[in-house]
Amino acid sequence: MKQLNQQDIQRLMMMHQQGQHDSVIEVAEKLIIDFPKEFILFNILGVSHEKKGDLEKASIAYKKALKINPNIPELQFNLGAILYAQNHYQESIKYYQKAISLKADFVEAFFNLGITYQSLGEFVKAISAYEQALNIQPGFYEALTNLGTIKQLQGDLDDAIKCFEQSLAIFDDARGHYNLAGAFRNQGNLKLAIDHFKKAVEKGSNEPDFYSDLGDALWHDGQIKEANDFLRLAVQKNPQHPRANYQLAIFLYDNEAYEEAIEHFKTSQLGDWQERVLYCLYKLKKFDVFDEQLKSAIKIRNLSPFLATLSTHYSINFNKDDPYKFCPEPLRFVCHEKIPELVTDNGKLVHELLHDIKTADISERKQSRLSYGVQSSGNLFKRKESSFMALAEALKKMIKNYHQRFANERCEFIQSFPKKIEFSSSWFVRMQKGGHLSSHIHEDGWISGAVYLSIPNSNKESNEGAIELSTDGDGYPRMHDQFPTQTILPEAGDVIFFPSSVFHRTIPFNSDAERVCIAFDLKPEPR
Repeated sequence: MKQLNQQDIQRLMMMHQQGQHDSVIEVAEKLIIDFPKEFILFNILGVSHEKKGDLEKASIAYKKALKINPNIPELQFNLGAILYAQNHYQESIKYYQKAISLKADFVEAFFNLGITYQSLGEFVKAISAYEQALNIQPGFYEALTNLGTIKQLQGDLDDAIKCFEQSLAIFDDARGHYNLAGAFRNQGNLKLAIDHFKKAVEKGSNEPDFYSDLGDALWHDGQIKEANDFLRLAVQKNPQHPRANYQLAIFLYDNEAYEEAIEHFKTSQLGDWQERVLYCLYKLKKFDVFDEQLKSAIKIRNLSPFLATLSTHYSINFNKDDPYKFCPEPLRFVCHEKIPELVTDNGKLVHELLHDIKTADISERKQSRLSYGVQSSGNLFKRKESSFMALAEALKKMIKNYHQRFANERCEFIQSFPKKIEFSSSWFVRMQKGGHLSSHIHEDGWISGAVYLSIPNSNKESNEGAIELSTDGDGYPRMHDQFPTQTILPEAGDVIFFPSSVFHRTIPFNSDAERVCIAFDLKPEPR
């Protein structure tokens, strides 16, 4: 039998080392005609295609090599990595598993397997793969980092923080501090979040995300000048960076710098940027431009509560038919009920919630719309306290029942209702005498609402401390005052929720008693 000449192999290897990948491919393909069973030819052909970025041809060559010799774990791993890069996740998993079956302590294969399961959203399997990688190599800080990321996504912030801290103890880098800062912020510890965002920046990284998230955290901590500086630095690092432009635009938008905000929203092209531009145009009273861009937005955005707010207000304001049928007559969808879990057992859960609100280590965040009160940072429903977890579960049941009750409504608000009941945000608000929230909407929600834990004995005739719901608010320009309004005076144990397109405000109260509620937003489906 004719055998491959060793000199041909050496020639191929030399060309490969010199980066002559086109020549390697040409010679290898000619040799394969005469030597179709030579493993090394297919292997080096695959490597050369991979170096050239032709992953499809590389995977074909590797598969042919493995048909000749399937017992090389490194090649099984390499093929798995190429298939992953081509988004062939399930096939990638198969080859990683083959690599592990051939080499039980193949730590990189376990790690890549974890990454692949994580990409598929199969978090339990991803956690198992990362933990096996860590059993083999306890100092594998990248596995700890990814494990922490999954724990954070699952709402297990304590374990996420522990993983990020362990990773940092092994390898102290900018990304590690950034990850830890994000977990602290979600937990509601704004001060520690700022500390670690600063460390991420100080480590010398030029990542726009680090500067932008530091700026955003400083803003919510009331450090306005410093926030402005870092948000602008983020855009300077990369003038086209979507998230940096978006976060700077939100800051400008909140501070009524609408013209400048529009430019950064347009650059970002991120999320609800079109609705935000429309908001700025409306506030600037550029109604002709607003009308033109509203028509364009309606054609492509059929699932936007924020767009519904703008379209509804504009149609009522100028006595036009509302072309956006997301949620006609939104005040019909207001829900005001008792939460059974809060009124049973002598209000035990209410007392536990009030205790945890007063004693838990949760930072306050600055809220420009709030007077004579404080608002918490982070997401309460992602914290470990059993009271917050119990309330979240009670709300999920109520929202599911609410959706079923309106199931026959043909509007998009009901028909495209989120299949998964998940809270994108939740926070407490504590108000003292004179306390109130000015009119606003929650632009990022599908449903918004509040659970009332402590309500002062107010003057019911004047509706002190009540919540007012309307299709008008937030200083939108008005041609008249004929906007529908609904006022509700809640009691302790009540929940009030409504489409996130609805404006709401708190009417000031004069009682010396404290008013305490937990507000929340239901997360929309990704779009």
